[in-house]
Amino acid sequence: MVHVLSIWLLVAAFAGAGLVNAIGTSGTRTDFARWCYPRWWGIVTGGLEILSAVLIALPVSRIVGMALGAAIIAAAFFTVLRHRDYAHLAPLSVFVTLIALAVIAS
Repeated sequence: MVHVLSIWLLVAAFAGAGLVNAIGTSGTRTDFARWCYPRWWGIVTGGLEILSAVLIALPVSRIVGMALGAAIIAAAFFTVLRHRDYAHLAPLSVFVTLIALAVIAS
């Protein structure tokens, strides 16, 4: 039960984050600009997050999706730490926890 729940929460989290980044809310655009990323970086990040959600949702590609998701979150962690933007650590920690639960339960 924990396995199924953690996977679908992870899918929902990556899909939601991907939509927010791809659409480019004003807060998201401001964050990416503050972190010195190009304007289109949010679209790329959002696309990769949505791709990760789709891959995790499909049992045949779940491991690849979790690896992609882990890489995305690792890059986000390094960005947040490099720019000392610690307010973003809590949401990233949720992603790390969900990924860990999904991997452990697999």
